[in-house]
Formats: sequence, C-alpha cells, structure tokens
Amino acid sequence: MPSRPFSPKPHPSPQAEITVVGVVEAGVEHGCTVLRTGDEVYQLVGSADPMIKPGARLAVRGRPNPNLITTCQQGTPFEVIEVRAA
Repeated sequence: MPSRPFSPKPHPSPQAEITVVGVVEAGVEHGCTVLRTGDEVYQLVGSADPMIKPGARLAVRGRPNPNLITTCQQGTPFEVIEVRAA
C-alpha cells in the first residue's frame, strides 16, 4: 500500500478578540489570577498590569485561548491585550 504524504492537522484559528467585564479574584493556585464575569471565569495571562488585583472591577480586552496549557487549573485562559477600570 503506498504511503500518503504527511498532512499535519490544521491549527485552530485564533479566537476572536473580545472584551469581558468582571471582578478579579485570586486563583486557587498560587500566582494565578482570574476574572469572574458572572457565569464565566477567565484565567488572565500575559499581563503584569498593576490594575489586575483581587477585588478590582475591570474591562479586559483579549482573546480566550482554551488550548493554552497552564498550571492554574481554573477558568478559560484569556490572553490579555488591554486592561481598563470598569
């Protein structure tokens, strides 16, 4: 049987950029920060913005990345682009 050429799986397209509004909480794992928006929990990644602290109500613009592997084990990873007070 002839072998077929290797065809890698296509990478999923990046998630669309969105803005989510919620309250920052400390994650269950040390060093993890999440944003609770009501029904959803997003793990905030990729930003050291000083506004991201427990208790802050923020509007965060970025991209959800459910395929990102982290050690936080909580919420959908959310790659932060911009942070504003809400």
